[in-house]
Amino acid sequence: MTAPFIHALIADLKTTGHHRTAETYLAALNAFLRFRQGDDIPLSQITPAIIRQFESWLANKGICQNTSSFYMRILRAAYNRAVKQGLTPDRKPFRDVYTGVKKTIKRAIPLKTIKRMHQLNLKKEPQLEFARDVFILSFMLRGMSFIDMCLLKKSQLKGDTLTYRRQKTGQPLTIRITPQINRIIQKYPTNPTERLLPILTRQSKNIRSAYRNKSAQINAALKQLMPRLGLSQPLTLYVARHSWASAAQSKGIQINTISQAMGHDSIKTTQIYLQTLSNETIDRANDLILSAL
Repeated sequence: MTAPFIHALIADLKTTGHHRTAETYLAALNAFLRFRQGDDIPLSQITPAIIRQFESWLANKGICQNTSSFYMRILRAAYNRAVKQGLTPDRKPFRDVYTGVKKTIKRAIPLKTIKRMHQLNLKKEPQLEFARDVFILSFMLRGMSFIDMCLLKKSQLKGDTLTYRRQKTGQPLTIRITPQINRIIQKYPTNPTERLLPILTRQSKNIRSAYRNKSAQINAALKQLMPRLGLSQPLTLYVARHSWASAAQSKGIQINTISQAMGHDSIKTTQIYLQTLSNETIDRANDLILSAL
């Protein structure tokens, strides 16, 4: 059956530390099972007609085309694994559905807006101030993802050098901690746990659940800042990552430098071939951006 096979893949992904990928497989499977009203189906009975029906069901539910395509790509990857293992003949069920990626609304906000956000006086609103500071810190740390910020350890900071591995790709990255970055870090009490930043301040057996809860809290606070910044587009933690890349590009920094700085390791993501760059080059790129704040 399809569900047990994908659940086995999810278990393997979790065992190897690919928790985010496991979550995407589970999300795609759950969507498919909702379409089937909980009725599972053997892998051998998945046909182009059923997958077309699934795509139509998603569209009728108001699911955007990129999300629908994302589910299709995940399920296709699982199906192809089943084919390789000889569990089903290849009926090419995904041949007639959309599996591309359409351009979405730009998530980045201008550098001048980042600067205005950085200068907001939020001392009387500690929740908003903390959310703002986490956003600005993410931006200053070359668009570091929120999960990576949450999991940074004190031991990874030596002097003014921070070294860590991206959770998503495993790629090692090194960032120089500038005085601007250090001011935000030192602004808050030391985390009582092994974590560097004061985001997850309690030991938890379920880190990902704690991370998601904190992310939701911060994003809710950031939403409250939108009117003050004159923003109509959503303001979330992920906007910081997009904004750093956009700001770097506006400063004339080469795309391969931006890609290396952000820890991309896929040509599909970066659209270029990554070259090995010195940390000095990347740090100079970050200095150009931070000097404008």
